[in-house]
Amino acid sequence: MPEADAARPAAARAPGTGAVAVVAGAGRLPLLIAEALDRAGRPCRILAIRGFADAATRRRAEAAVDLLDIRGTLARLAAWAPAGVTLAGAVARPSPAALLNTLAAYRNRDALRALASGGDDRLLRGVLDLLEEHGHRILGVHDLAPDLMAPAGLLGAVAPQGVAPASVAAGRALLASLSPHDVGQAAVIAEHRVLAVEGPEGTDRMLARARALARRPLGLGRAPAGMVLVKEAKAGQDLRVDLPAIGPRTVRHAAAAGCAGLAVGAGTTLILDRAETVAAADRLGLFLLGLEARP
Repeated sequence: MPEADAARPAAARAPGTGAVAVVAGAGRLPLLIAEALDRAGRPCRILAIRGFADAATRRRAEAAVDLLDIRGTLARLAAWAPAGVTLAGAVARPSPAALLNTLAAYRNRDALRALASGGDDRLLRGVLDLLEEHGHRILGVHDLAPDLMAPAGLLGAVAPQGVAPASVAAGRALLASLSPHDVGQAAVIAEHRVLAVEGPEGTDRMLARARALARRPLGLGRAPAGMVLVKEAKAGQDLRVDLPAIGPRTVRHAAAAGCAGLAVGAGTTLILDRAETVAAADRLGLFLLGLEARP
């Protein structure tokens, strides 16, 4: 494809009919999506983000870009003309100054300033808007690898007991009330007592904080009965990016914090390494529950 044509917005050319493009950050998710596409017989191409994509992801990737190389990323995607684009894996949030300097060619500086100073939802929405303006169809994990999503119901051998169901209900109500504020996707609840709400630090650090608070004094106390981790997508969240996720490490940290179990949104929460995650919950005596969508 001539360079001038590759630089044009994809919307100005024929719709993409090629492979799915996976823009890959850190973690195993990019390769899990690629493997799911392989099983489905769908071609895929990985564009690795330097400094974030794991070694295994980089080995499979066909190209790599810097996190803030917006022009290079758009040019590469235009050349590939993918059938769809998915953003997978973790990256560190760029500073507002970096965003302003990098995206100035594509946005009014006032709009950029608002984007950079907003929460993660606003930032991700801005990234999606930019890709869609260039004619790309954005796909989510639930579109490409639905088997990675949590199913509804009890996933392991341990069932919620005592006040745990009340803790789950209270956690869901709390997260629903926080949805408009772009806070976190998880909370630790003991019946009606809120021990911790996830912030920018992520679930693992939130669980460490909950452990310290639940085991006062001096970290030697006993965790309260029915203490649970509830993790669920925010109401109205764009499911194509930033889905809640758990894995074996989450289960181990929840057990260390004193949780009796985990409850996650069915169909909207990723379970990485599901068999290992369920086995870890069973081994540690924690329930693992997929929550039906709210009516």
